[in-house]
Amino acid sequence: MNKPYIEIIIGEQKLRHVDVDGVMHEYVISTGKNGGGERLDSECTPRGKHVIAEKIGTGCAPDTVFVGRHPTGEHYQPELRRKHPDRDWILTRILWLAGTETNKNRGGDVDTYTRYIYIHGAPDDVEMGIPGSRGCIRMRNADVIELFDNVDVGTPVIINE
Repeated sequence: MNKPYIEIIIGEQKLRHVDVDGVMHEYVISTGKNGGGERLDSECTPRGKHVIAEKIGTGCAPDTVFVGRHPTGEHYQPELRRKHPDRDWILTRILWLAGTETNKNRGGDVDTYTRYIYIHGAPDDVEMGIPGSRGCIRMRNADVIELFDNVDVGTPVIINE
């Protein structure tokens, strides 16, 4: 049995998940519009070694809207975006990341967990394959459900340029 892990490659806009059977699953994603970086309020995707700290959204329907890591009772529709144009749409599932490297992505103003960096679902009209998030890793809803169902809290996540 292999130890599962996730690798995120910012330059390729890809997420690779190696499961317990050693099978690699690859997904097109969207990372931070400002590139890689660890500073608070940078809207960059933090690099380095992380773990999945929390899994949120078990059993929620696809397109469930989350605000503050809680389902709002809404399901994403384009009309909802028109009503709330400034929302950062976090949908379907959340895998909340925590950095493991002190002073790089853990602690102080570089702490991935307190920056609320997630792997999460996004609306279907959000383009994947190009950077566009506020630092999180966006995925298609079907992809994030598949990933969520096949990883555990504590799964290593490596984020590289």
